[in-house]
Amino acid sequence: MVNGPASRAQARTREAGARQTAAGDNALADMTGDGAGDGDAVDEILAQWRRERPDLDIFPMGMVGRLMRCAALVQQQLDPTFAEFGMSGWEFDMLATLRRSGAPYRLAPTTLFSALMVTSGTMTHRLQRLEARGWITRVPNPEDARSTLVELTAEGFALIERAVQAHVANEHRMLAPLSPALLQQIDAGLSTWLQALEARR
Repeated sequence: MVNGPASRAQARTREAGARQTAAGDNALADMTGDGAGDGDAVDEILAQWRRERPDLDIFPMGMVGRLMRCAALVQQQLDPTFAEFGMSGWEFDMLATLRRSGAPYRLAPTTLFSALMVTSGTMTHRLQRLEARGWITRVPNPEDARSTLVELTAEGFALIERAVQAHVANEHRMLAPLSPALLQQIDAGLSTWLQALEARR
């Protein structure tokens, strides 16, 4: 067999793919508790509590702790993508909420702060900032002359179109170590839990 440049390039590609697969398998083993790994960062906390308070059932502490740690780590990996487009996480959320509402990409401020779970005072400050950046504008409410609606500008629309594409690609990358079956299980479980928590708000 002749080992020309093409063959060597294919070999390097196969080796890189094998390394990526192995890395994904190792990450999956850590997340599912399989394999001979040392566990995750929460395991040490749980071990200390089991030693100090063996009378407590600390299973919920492990679940909630892992969820909160995952949320923090996920946010750390989301922020650089937002920064590439000159925005923060909350700015992305605001523009994305308007974008997914459909044409004319216009919502009442009350709808926005309810969807984003922030106070009206926080929403007012954020709207002022986005308006100053030229990404949104406020227009009269045709159904109530005393109020205004928040609308994406052409610049804001173009920005969120690019940013959301990069954001989704980034999320796919973060979830890549997990199998489709495991992702379905996690998604179903989180949905059930979220509905229960929201029902108690």
